[in-house]
Amino acid sequence: MMKKTNLFLATTFLFSLNVFAQSTDPVVATVNGVEIKKNQLDQAFEQNLLFVSDKIVTKEKVLTDIINREIGIKKAKESKLNEDPVVKAKMEDVLYHAQISKDLEKKLQAIVVSDKEAQEYYSKNKEYRTAHILFRIRVSPEKEEVQEATKKALEIYKQLQSKPQLWPELANKYSQSSTASSGGDLGYLPAIKYAPEYYKAINGKPSGYISPPIRTQFGLHIVKMLGVHEWKDVDPSIYKKIVYDQKRDKILEEYFAEGRKAAQISIKKEFLK
Repeated sequence: MMKKTNLFLATTFLFSLNVFAQSTDPVVATVNGVEIKKNQLDQAFEQNLLFVSDKIVTKEKVLTDIINREIGIKKAKESKLNEDPVVKAKMEDVLYHAQISKDLEKKLQAIVVSDKEAQEYYSKNKEYRTAHILFRIRVSPEKEEVQEATKKALEIYKQLQSKPQLWPELANKYSQSSTASSGGDLGYLPAIKYAPEYYKAINGKPSGYISPPIRTQFGLHIVKMLGVHEWKDVDPSIYKKIVYDQKRDKILEEYFAEGRKAAQISIKKEFLK
């Protein structure tokens, strides 16, 4: 009799737990057998309220979006889209970023950048205003293409050495940049907005300086220095973000350096030339 009573009490307790769970997070809707719970709807509703939309955010609209998502997922599974190479690559990207977030979230959240650090970075990487005359070269050019562009760039550079006042005319006539009509003026830009070779060639140069042709991934540039911003002229938040990114990248590099040590990697360096 005691065993039956205990069994009855246990069954009643489990039933009560189930009812309690349903009452605390009830099912709002089902679609193709998939349950949509109230907490799921509430969270999605709150997330939608964080963004400006041309439509009023209502729980009914958010629920419709969740239902539409479930329908789309079901169709994708039925058509085996998860086996499509492009989709698989995107899914792997999601996994890649999710793993990094899982492993490094606390370290990344702990990054702090002071005003002093941002200013020290800026002292070595100032914001310059430049103009350029660009002679485009394809990513994988023929030898003749490079020779022709180099010959023309040197010809224009020699003209500018003797007659720098010709810059606007020559930029408008020869530059293959979208800024040609304005004399190639790029305005003031942070160092990270320039190709590394470009910035290295202009860093520390005075206003009016005209560089010999510089080769970057975009082609050959003749660059004219137009001005420099001092710390008081710039937005400190931009440079705090740049220093933050550098600290983040260092954490990521250390993380993957450890991963590479543990991985079996074979590289054929002849294909890297």
